[in-house]
Order: sequence, then structure tokens, then C-alpha cells
Amino acid sequence: MSTEVMKAGSPKRRLGDLVFSNLTRAAGLTILVALAGVGIFLLAQGAPGLTAGKEDLRGHANFLSYVAPLVFGTLLAAVLALLIAVPLALGVALSISHFAPRRLATVIGYLVDLLAAVPSVVYGLWGIGVLGPKIVPLYEWLDKHVGWLPFFAGPYSNTGRTILTASIVLALMVIPIVTAITREIFMQTPRLNEEAALALGATRWEMIRLAVLPYGRSGIVSAAMLGLGRALGETMAVALVLSASNVVTWNLISSTNPSTIAANIALTFSDATGTARNALIASGLVLFVITFVVNFAARAIVARYEPGRKK
Repeated sequence: MSTEVMKAGSPKRRLGDLVFSNLTRAAGLTILVALAGVGIFLLAQGAPGLTAGKEDLRGHANFLSYVAPLVFGTLLAAVLALLIAVPLALGVALSISHFAPRRLATVIGYLVDLLAAVPSVVYGLWGIGVLGPKIVPLYEWLDKHVGWLPFFAGPYSNTGRTILTASIVLALMVIPIVTAITREIFMQTPRLNEEAALALGATRWEMIRLAVLPYGRSGIVSAAMLGLGRALGETMAVALVLSASNVVTWNLISSTNPSTIAANIALTFSDATGTARNALIASGLVLFVITFVVNFAARAIVARYEPGRKK
């Protein structure tokens, strides 16, 4: 009798469950293999570039002095884009989830999601054809009134093709990602928490600050880090907008701008040969490592602030 109960309590797994579990496991392994393949390729092809000479590094003495300004420009553009995009994305997400009427919120959500479908080259063309010329008066004002700050020291760019313009374009590309994730997180906030805050006399903003934002903290961090990953690896928009000089400077409105790793590869790879091409691949390896570190740190932060996790 007991044997029959044990058999009844542990039925065989269905064929569909076995197929599905094996397919998902294979998909996960495929991603790992692809990631390892990319890393191995970059390491193998980029290794000769680490010892490249001055003639292959565009006048730089060694690979470190060659890649350092590119790393600086990559991080500067990505961080500026994140500083612009995250507050706007959070505002849009809160407006959709807690303030706007349902019909209007649905339309706004569709429009924001539509921004993610626009090709990066279109953003780049818009940046050099529309945003750049239109933002020059702002740069002139910044140079005149707050030029004592190193970020806005003159002379300002007459074309608008600056690191700040590129960062604004990147911010527009990041907003749909951050908005979509944070919107879903905010809408999953327990209704009882919101009603409890309102019942205690909290205003709408106080309810959001006390109930919604703490609940969605891990989601906000993960969304911001995903947006940062997008900004770090963006190529065409930055290559089209930025007038790069491969220097290290904090001036955001000048015509002398640091380049980014991705834009530098896109602009010079077709003309590079021999060890110069290996140096470009090595810079791609540096970007690969930076992106991996950012994602790893994001995962650690998200795990640290997951709801219900013991601190």
C-alpha cells in the first residue's frame, strides 16, 4: 500500500515539461557560450594591439595612453546621459502609473515605447541636423554666465557637436528602457501600502515617497544600469553627433571633445590595418570588460535591495 502511495505522490514528469526545461537550459548555455566566444575572440585578436607602436596608435606612446581618453569619454557621455534620462524617465513612469488618467497614460506609454523602435542612426541625424544648431544659443549663454565652471568654459562650439549634445541624444535613447521597467515596478506596488499611507493623511507625493519609491528601489537601480549599458555601447548616434579629438577634458560645450570607444572603432576600423586594427579590437575588449563590471555591480546592488531581503 505504501509503495502505491509513493508512486502516486511522485508522478513522472511529462514530456512537455522535460522538453521545455531542456530548451531553457540550452538557451542559457548558448548565451554563456556566445559570451565566452566574444571574450576569447577579443582577447586573442586584441592581444597584439596591447604592444602596438606609436604609428599604430595615432601618435600615442603606448596602448594605455591611447585607450585612456576613450574610456574617459565613454564613461563621461554615459554618466551624463544617465543623469539626464533617469529623472525624466522616473517622472514619466510615475505619471503613467499614478497621476495621468488611464486613457492618457496608455497613449503616453505607447509613445515612450515607440522611442525604443527608432534606429540609432536617426537619433544621430536628428542630433546633428536639429538639436546641435538649436542648442548653440544655450551654449553661448552658459559660456557667458557660468563660464567660470570647468564644465562650461569657452570657447563654445558654433556647431553644437559637443559631448553634451551627444549625451542628450543618448539620454533620449535610454529613456524608453528606464521608463518601461520602472513603470511596471511602480504599478506592482501593493495597493494596501498605498492606501495605508493615504489613510494616515499622506498627500499623493508623500504616498509615492513612502510606499512606491522604496518598493521599486531595486527596479530603479536595475533600470538605470540597463540604460547605462545601452549608453556605454552606443555607436552610430555618438559617431554622427560628436566632433571628437581623443582628448581628456571636462569642458562639455567646446568643439574639443573626448571620443568614446564604440564611436572610435566605428569611425576608424575600416581604414585600420595590421596592428592598428588589433589595437581597436583591444579597445573593444576594454569596453567589454567595463560593461561586464557595470552589469555585475548592478546585479549585486539589485540583490542587496530586493524587497524582503535581510540587510
